[in-house]
Amino acid sequence: MILDTETFALVPGVRALLAGAEGRELPGLFKTELHASIVELNTGICASVDEARAALEALRRTAAEIARAEGMVIAAAGTHPFSRAEEQEVVQEKRYKMFLAYGGVSVRRQAVNGLHVHVGVESAEACFHALEGMLPWLPVVLALSANSPYADGVQTGLASNRAEVLAQLPRAGAPPAFDSYAGWEAFVERFVDSGVAEDYTRFWWDARPHPKFGTVEVRMPDQPTALARTVAFVALLQALAATALERPLPSDRPGRRGDYAQNRWAALRFGPRAELIHPESGRLASLADLTGELLELIRPAATRLGGAGYLDALDAGASEADLQIAVGKSAGLRAAAADVAERTVVSG
Repeated sequence: MILDTETFALVPGVRALLAGAEGRELPGLFKTELHASIVELNTGICASVDEARAALEALRRTAAEIARAEGMVIAAAGTHPFSRAEEQEVVQEKRYKMFLAYGGVSVRRQAVNGLHVHVGVESAEACFHALEGMLPWLPVVLALSANSPYADGVQTGLASNRAEVLAQLPRAGAPPAFDSYAGWEAFVERFVDSGVAEDYTRFWWDARPHPKFGTVEVRMPDQPTALARTVAFVALLQALAATALERPLPSDRPGRRGDYAQNRWAALRFGPRAELIHPESGRLASLADLTGELLELIRPAATRLGGAGYLDALDAGASEADLQIAVGKSAGLRAAAADVAERTVVSG
């Protein structure tokens, strides 16, 4: 998010940040998003979690430097504590104007920010296998990442208002339970041919294939504030994809989509205090228990891939939403926004 230095409200400063980045050697890109008060920080292809961490740190630091020179600051979180989403300026690019014309108020409300992690896979079928194996655990990831307790200046009682707002879009949540990658492809092509969607990037599922990049793209986490948490989710999702590819596909996937919908809601509502339906046993389990089990499951892959050391930053006992709420209650929402901005560019 791009904030005014004095008021810490959202400001439409993305063009200034893009202009300031021109000509610099960066490990990635600055890009526009739907609203002009958001800048998307895109790493390049990273060979390791270490490389991703270095790239993210450099991109955040550069964005903060450019913003500061323009009387602005950057702040990473799922939503802004008090600026109203529907009042934000929309970037005047064709794709965003078309999106707004199609979605109306549902699109206007999308002043939300997530962490998208692309994991490279070797084939279309491997992509399908990884996605289906990862999906049952993604509500755990959402609960751990909850970092959007406010919407339009109101503490709504949701740990992740972002996840609730995203669900207002068409083709959101979990993708249907396809039999194969070819089934996903046929479904998307049918929607494109009918004119419902322009291409596969107009399916705003929590995870999706991205054939242009050769990746499975996970879009589930709220945008973390702390760099350490951001990198922890990168390591977690890379290792979860690798682990999924080593295990057989779940045999009862269509029936589990209902479990997923319940778990997604519980995760966005309660965050660290969520109780979720276990992805395999079907019993109700606390987030702490599920997090411990998930980390045990993926740790061998994380160790092999070099990301295990980053997982310690994950905390099932408290979310960054809790930190925002604590500051908001003690010092007000302006202070909460200022605190997010301060924590965004701290290394580690």
